[in-house]
Amino acid sequence: MRVDTDFEPIETERLLLRRSTVDDAEAIAAYRADPEVARYQGWDRVDLESVRTSMAEMAGRDPGEPGWVQFSVEEQTTGRLVGDVGLSPDEEEPGVIKVGYTMAPRAQGKGYATEAVRALVDYAFDTLGADTVIAYASAENLPSHRVAEKAGLRLVRRFEGRSDDGTTWRGVRYQLDHTDRPRPRPPGDGPTEDSIPREG
Repeated sequence: MRVDTDFEPIETERLLLRRSTVDDAEAIAAYRADPEVARYQGWDRVDLESVRTSMAEMAGRDPGEPGWVQFSVEEQTTGRLVGDVGLSPDEEEPGVIKVGYTMAPRAQGKGYATEAVRALVDYAFDTLGADTVIAYASAENLPSHRVAEKAGLRLVRRFEGRSDDGTTWRGVRYQLDHTDRPRPRPPGDGPTEDSIPREG
């Protein structure tokens, strides 16, 4: 795979995906702390200072390097931050890129997550040279499953684990191989409906 040392913001029909900065931390922390957003997430902390620290750490990393890189998602017409997406090379599977996604509650139900994830998947394949793109989600987070499916990924595995406190949790893995990428969508084929997404 390749490292993108000259990242340029990604434009879609309605959105702009740019590198997240410390200045985005307040907005990101606010929607990540929302109970409906946080219920299926795996973040350790969502307080403002922790999010600032995380944004600063990721800002020093180029896409394709080990570790997560975060992108803020903005509406092109208003410049309003409506969510964030991220990607990371998988530490155990060469050629595999993991993606994750989160939309602010006020921005859900507009197809933004699907639109942003489609663009991120294309970027992982076309710019970073990934062989496979994957996304993980809670088995209960059906809206997140729909986002992955609309972005072209397919369900390949169900699994379960146990938390430190003994709680059993269940997850799913979605996947798209480079050789199975769908054909380009025809002009005018706009984004589809989506709801509560999940960061993988």
